[in-house]
Amino acid sequence: MSGFVSFVGSGPGDPELLTLRAMNRLKAAEAVLFDDLSAGPILDLVPAGAELIAVGKRAGRPSPKQDHVSRLLVDYAQGGARVVRLKAGDPGVFGRLEEEITALRQVGIGYEIVPGITAAAAAAAAAGIPLTRRLEARRVQFVTGHDVTGGLPEGLNLAALADPQATTVVFMPKRTFAALAALLVAAGLPGTTPALLAENVSHPDQRLTRSTVAGLAQVLETADARAPGLILYGPLADG
Repeated sequence: MSGFVSFVGSGPGDPELLTLRAMNRLKAAEAVLFDDLSAGPILDLVPAGAELIAVGKRAGRPSPKQDHVSRLLVDYAQGGARVVRLKAGDPGVFGRLEEEITALRQVGIGYEIVPGITAAAAAAAAAGIPLTRRLEARRVQFVTGHDVTGGLPEGLNLAALADPQATTVVFMPKRTFAALAALLVAAGLPGTTPALLAENVSHPDQRLTRSTVAGLAQVLETADARAPGLILYGPLADG
């Protein structure tokens, strides 16, 4: 008899920010496939006898191929296990959720999605700012800072990304933000637009850097890109 897969959002990494459903699924898990950013104290909720399998992907580091991760999900579930696929933030935001769901559907394995706090909301909360403001920031948009090759994605909607009345959140931005900033300024976004770099949100070594689009671009040209982070820019990012 096939098992079942719960795609669980771990939020930014602080166990206190998990949903009750996420905690319950972790406490009942027989196998947990977890991202790097989901490791740490959250895994203490998993029963002692459960299998823990690290399948995280980090920029610039050797990482499991996606088809291998999908195959592991299928194998554990077909063996009858209650499987948790623990993803950083929210499973549906830049988390390759669709590929893994497709693999399960192809073999008839049941699944559920347990949402988590996305890094965008966690970063804004850590900085003490909202993501929207009446009349000034009427729209929130999420964009990834790199594609599968690690470079800046092609075909970006620069007119939308340069909208001064939007709060824009760039996920996985640190290696490519200098190039993105140059495109944004060329598309009409002032280089003085407030920007916030949030690193290791909700962890003891959390760091928030308030600057501007041009200022962060200059800093990130030579900065260490290993710490996970994201960038917010727009009318609210200066706090």
